[in-house]
Amino acid sequence: MDYACCPPQEREEQSQPRWTIRRFVAYLNEKYNVKCCRETCRKALKKLGFSWKKARKLLNKANKEARINFSKKLENLLKRASKGKQQIIYIDEAHIHLDTDEGYGWSVKGKRFWVSSSSPGLQKVSFYGAYFYNQGKVGIYPYDKGNSINTISLLKTIRKRYRNEEPITIIWDGASYHRSHVVMDAAKKLNITIQRLPAYSPDFMPVEHLWQWLREDVTYHACYDKKSKLIAQVKQFEQRINLNPHQIADRLWTKTSIDYSAEKLRFSK
Repeated sequence: MDYACCPPQEREEQSQPRWTIRRFVAYLNEKYNVKCCRETCRKALKKLGFSWKKARKLLNKANKEARINFSKKLENLLKRASKGKQQIIYIDEAHIHLDTDEGYGWSVKGKRFWVSSSSPGLQKVSFYGAYFYNQGKVGIYPYDKGNSINTISLLKTIRKRYRNEEPITIIWDGASYHRSHVVMDAAKKLNITIQRLPAYSPDFMPVEHLWQWLREDVTYHACYDKKSKLIAQVKQFEQRINLNPHQIADRLWTKTSIDYSAEKLRFSK
């Protein structure tokens, strides 16, 4: 059964500058010699149809033509996957530190929010994250680091999940060890097709959402004094979320098309 779902409808991108209230007050004073308080400006902006939102980074080095070509290839791959003729697997790496991520959380009002740390320094575990698109499942594999040897080991692990004749396409970024000759040769021998993401295009990689999910559940406000403890918690996280493939497909939604209004804002050569 294909559990992959369409991405939520994206709001239309705005090309206007996103003002802070402080900057807007200063602008009115400097440009028009109009003095007003922050609250007045806030109400005026709201009436004009503006809203306070978090900015999204637009990577200008991304090549528009390469992104458009990739989206067309991806569309064909997803059509084949929906018919059961193609297995699609997204792969990305994250290097998770043992020390705590100091995110927001609920705490008693008026008291400082402390999180205990054993000061493990810069110790980290490199995880390969795989999103098995057709099944709505994930695999999170710990290694000492990301390199060609460990990448080949992962490819062999993935191949064992499927019949030898079953077509597999792996989508990942252009990391140096992804492009190495030994990795490409190993993929060919394993009957795995490699589809590289266009440069500076993390928005096409759903595993990015997996890492945010993992940090929220595993490393926010938690410190691990041993790598084995972090790995054990990540394994439990993987097993827990794999019980609900619909939730995975929703959280790791796959971008399948280009927003041309946003692409126009890029100025790469």
